[in-house]
Amino acid sequence: MKTIKITKKILEQVFQSSNILYDKHGEEHYNIASALIKSMRASDPNAAVYWLARMVEAGEDPKFIARRCMILASEDIGNADPHALVLANSAFEAVQKIGWPESRIILSQLVIYLAKAPKDNSAYVAIDRALADAKETMNLPVPLHLRNAPTKLMKELDYGKGYVYDHNVEGKKSGQQCLPDELIGKKYV
Repeated sequence: MKTIKITKKILEQVFQSSNILYDKHGEEHYNIASALIKSMRASDPNAAVYWLARMVEAGEDPKFIARRCMILASEDIGNADPHALVLANSAFEAVQKIGWPESRIILSQLVIYLAKAPKDNSAYVAIDRALADAKETMNLPVPLHLRNAPTKLMKELDYGKGYVYDHNVEGKKSGQQCLPDELIGKKYV
């Protein structure tokens, strides 16, 4: 067994350093991560940068922060600013290459951008609604005209028959049925 000698100098260093309330695998870790995300969602760049600074000061893995920002970029900004996801992915790649302390600047730029970006969660809402329907309707057949017909038999069974190539119609939108009969008129977006 190794003996560790605690000296007065060590104790002074411990007591002079700040004790940060941030348990990397516990409640406060997730509380602060949640505050960061919710501040960006609320379009509050000042609060978002503050919570980012708390995570940086606590020594959080920059990849964890960047991953959370990538999720927010898709979930909360989505198609209101599709560039947000591209920027978040670029920031993730950058922090992987750069590390601390410079990653703080990359993450600050990202967090400010995401907080100021217009918000749209329609992709998040749409996929969850569609998933709920998919769970209930997994056995509905694909409409015949949408089916792939790589074989003669499939063509004889009318697979692909009546399919309209949308690029060949005025306005590039044929209006053909693309959902199963039981879901006609269903809106996800």
